[in-house]
Amino acid sequence: MGKTRDEIAKAYHSEPWWYDIRGFFILTFAYNSTIGAQLRFFGPHFGKNHIEIACGTGTLLDLFLRWRRWHKLPQVDITGIDYAESMLAGAMRRFAGNGRVRLRHADAARLPFADATFDTANIANAIHCFPAVDSALLDVFRVLKPGATMAANVLLYPRGPWPLKSIAERINTWGIRKGILYTPYECEDIRRRILAAGFEIIREIRSGNTYNVMARKPVSLG
Repeated sequence: MGKTRDEIAKAYHSEPWWYDIRGFFILTFAYNSTIGAQLRFFGPHFGKNHIEIACGTGTLLDLFLRWRRWHKLPQVDITGIDYAESMLAGAMRRFAGNGRVRLRHADAARLPFADATFDTANIANAIHCFPAVDSALLDVFRVLKPGATMAANVLLYPRGPWPLKSIAERINTWGIRKGILYTPYECEDIRRRILAAGFEIIREIRSGNTYNVMARKPVSLG
């Protein structure tokens, strides 16, 4: 059983530079993914009014924005939220002076925003850290406009040959014990939860130990 919301936030109480280095190794050996793959998946997915759920130190968000500038994509207004205050402090320092990025201390399952506020949402490397994943998916659904889309990736139980599977399993066990991971998922389980929140799945890719999904809030909820 994973830890509570507050225990997870406490587990992220570390220096942002260490969090970023640790995250790189987790991405490589547990997710079996790369920064490049994440840039290509999340980078294009920023609507005019965007929310970045569990933005952490803002390192990945900053890379997304650099990628967008490199590809000459339009600037957008961004709201980033995170429940771990130490991580959010790092993001606040990173984006100080950037008037297009607003940062809030908030729980993904209790977002302090009105219904139908945002055009897009990204949840990068975080769904598997949520103790109340179903509540979080429902609240992300609530704050998105009809027709808006959510891009997310989810850590899956490891598969593949030894020793890669064994390494990923050891990292996951350590992450749960440490409190930075609540649980990996079976692909069909998290897919069912996304659909149960009301989303339509419009694109999905399983790569390595990661499930990448693009989901839409229906235009008509009737």
